[in-house]
Amino acid sequence: MCSGNTSGKKWFTDTTNAAEVRVIRCFVSDKYHSGFLGRLLGYFSFVLSAIIGGVFYARDRYDAVLVTSPPLFIGFSGWLLAWWKQIPFIMEVRDLWPESAIGTGLLTSKSLIRVSYLFERFLYKKAKLINVLTPAFREVLIHQKHVEKEKICFIPNAADFAVAEQIDANFDKNAFRQQLGLKDAFVLIYVGAHGIANALIQVINAAELLTDTRAHFLLIGDGAEKQMLMNEVERRNLRNVTFISQVSKEKVFEYILAADAGLSVLKRAEIFKTVYSNKTFDYFSCRKPVLIAIDGISRELVEQADAGTFVEPERSEDLAAKVRFYIKNKELAEHQGNNGYLYAKQHFDRKRLADKYLSLIQELILTNGS
Repeated sequence: MCSGNTSGKKWFTDTTNAAEVRVIRCFVSDKYHSGFLGRLLGYFSFVLSAIIGGVFYARDRYDAVLVTSPPLFIGFSGWLLAWWKQIPFIMEVRDLWPESAIGTGLLTSKSLIRVSYLFERFLYKKAKLINVLTPAFREVLIHQKHVEKEKICFIPNAADFAVAEQIDANFDKNAFRQQLGLKDAFVLIYVGAHGIANALIQVINAAELLTDTRAHFLLIGDGAEKQMLMNEVERRNLRNVTFISQVSKEKVFEYILAADAGLSVLKRAEIFKTVYSNKTFDYFSCRKPVLIAIDGISRELVEQADAGTFVEPERSEDLAAKVRFYIKNKELAEHQGNNGYLYAKQHFDRKRLADKYLSLIQELILTNGS
């Protein structure tokens, strides 16, 4: 198993995780968050290191190769290793590429776009099983990309109740907020990438409109636009925004549990109407209402669960107005947070979905071996 290691200190680290699974972490260039060229360097450095790691480090007997995308490029590593080891190639579609790269303006060259679509078609053809994370992806693959529906399965992102509930059992929310200096604030948390696709400037603009309220924004993560966002906060002398670097998964859940509401935001683009925001499920598992600034199926998810409210993407005035509403209606926020928890328990429990995914993979391996 190979995964990214952005420290840049070693090409490979070989460890065993808590579940006694061997994990070989492969090199990713530390230029990954330094703009478009840096991101490309990060992608291709991982493509190369994953191939080397798969050939020279992962020498045990394996049953399948599973690749998660984006980016598409890593699909080449997965297909090549599957061919080398003569085992099934499984592809997971977490985002529609190259459409997402085109929609956010990252990919503009017509020749590169054409090559990307050809490469995508090649990967879908070679994959023995394709898991899509949203029902919209499944429809696109079947009806627009003409992928055989028999090889497509749907296992979405999910809520990790095990971690959330374990931490919550011994977590002192008030003490944690006191430690952050946010005891009396209405805390809104965003966890995730700080890149072009996220358009987090809309959050900074909303924070500026809310300086007369108790609203405080916690932004956790990293990305190409983080420095720009920090510069904007400093330039505007905003005291109601706090940036936090990447932290462990357990620490992330502490911050979410200490917050009053979660933020899921993306740039306004048609392609993002097909995606689920994975952090929405973390907010659900921690009983937090979600301000969902993503139209399409993410909006439908939150509204079906009655677990938050929709915000027009890149309309900071709307975000600020919705925050003001929640500040005045804290009981509703708590009620919607509980709704999200119950809805995710029923439909998006990570353990149940993981077991289903594993069963599908085992079935493929048995079929391939027969």
